[in-house]
Amino acid sequence: MSEINESQKEELEQIRSELSVAMAKTMDLYGVPPSIGRLYGILYFNEEPLTLDELRDYMGMSKTSMSTGVRRLEKNKMVKKVWKKGVRKHLYEGETDFFNNFVNFFVPMWRREYEVNMDVIKDAEPKLRELAKSEDQEVSYKAQKDLEKIEHSKKYYSWLEKIADSVESGEIYDFIPKE
Repeated sequence: MSEINESQKEELEQIRSELSVAMAKTMDLYGVPPSIGRLYGILYFNEEPLTLDELRDYMGMSKTSMSTGVRRLEKNKMVKKVWKKGVRKHLYEGETDFFNNFVNFFVPMWRREYEVNMDVIKDAEPKLRELAKSEDQEVSYKAQKDLEKIEHSKKYYSWLEKIADSVESGEIYDFIPKE
């Protein structure tokens, strides 16, 4: 009977490993290094919070690398520190709600995209308006075309801000419900 249990435990660990690798590959699509994605997968599937030493043993990476990865995941609210009576080391557990992960990962990037581009547009518009009045026909034409492109891009950035707001507030689930 214990051979069966060991076999089943190994199979469970293999499945968890495959799922963690898939998570890492998915996160890599969004610019998160695979090692950090794998780290998240380990924390996601583990029933108990883990220390950096335990994570190092799982991953075979340095404690410094584990610390850097955990900090990045903490920043995106995909991992949090937890307290456990009698344990002096920091313990970490993975966020298990993918909806929260989505919000915490994408909304800050969308807001940053909006802010960076709108700041540049605010500076560029008055300068382009002046250039559009140029006596040089080529400069005037190109400046007018650039202003048109900026107007179009501002519609996108306004839309992006509304998307971020609706995802952050949960309003999006009125239109696309969680299942």
